[in-house]
Amino acid sequence: MRDTEAVTRVGVTVTFLRMTERQPGPHPVLPANAQVRRVRFPTNDEYRVLQMKVGHPHLWWLRRVMPDAELASVLRNPQVAVHVLYLDGEEAGFYELDATSWPYINLNYFGLMPHAIGRGLGAAFLQHAIANAWSGPIRGMTVNTCTADHPRALPAYERAGFRRIRAIKEVWSIPHHLGFTIPDHLKV
Repeated sequence: MRDTEAVTRVGVTVTFLRMTERQPGPHPVLPANAQVRRVRFPTNDEYRVLQMKVGHPHLWWLRRVMPDAELASVLRNPQVAVHVLYLDGEEAGFYELDATSWPYINLNYFGLMPHAIGRGLGAAFLQHAIANAWSGPIRGMTVNTCTADHPRALPAYERAGFRRIRAIKEVWSIPHHLGFTIPDHLKV
């Protein structure tokens, strides 16, 4: 981001959550027309398109302005795994697991594309991410969400077994060139 670039200041509350044991089932499962595939080492452009398609309504901006070399380093890290949800062969969402703080795995990003929201996929897709994280020897899983995310995000994480650890207020300076429509209630 350039020093002279126009920005909108946005105030959010970020809630940090942790899961220290996988919740007993049964868990919701994805429908037969859904498939999740790991994308090994996506390019910056591929990844930024996923970020935009899923996160644009929720002001996901940090990875979209991250310098190319830094983002490429994140995406080449074998401890970071990007998984894409396909519904009837079309992209419908993605999640990113980060094991760099092992024995905890962080769910860096999780979400559905707008056309997939409201179709009963969220809980099952989240359980897919959780099962993937818990498939190895870990102590727990972490995630954070904020008041710019979908309003059902925090309750969904809690229903899945995550517990709130803390919440903090942050002010972001979101560059105008990203083209976000900032809700008035988040503007500082």
